[in-house]
Amino acid sequence: MIRWSVLVFALLISAPGWYRYVLDEINITEALIRFLIAVPIAALLLAGLRFVTAGYGSKDESATPVTPTPDISDENP
Repeated sequence: MIRWSVLVFALLISAPGWYRYVLDEINITEALIRFLIAVPIAALLLAGLRFVTAGYGSKDESATPVTPTPDISDENP
């Protein structure tokens, strides 16, 4: 299933093509091809962004707290 954010980002990437379509510089087929090319590129970019930011904000508190103790061998005689 495709995410709505991917489609919105692909529409944003292909916006210059849609602008040229509105100005009647290219036909609808070329604008749709640009959009279809932008969809997998947007999916890869957003998947990379989700991968990079997945660890931020999650707190792993499974570590065991350790109380520091002084080392006896460091004392001066």
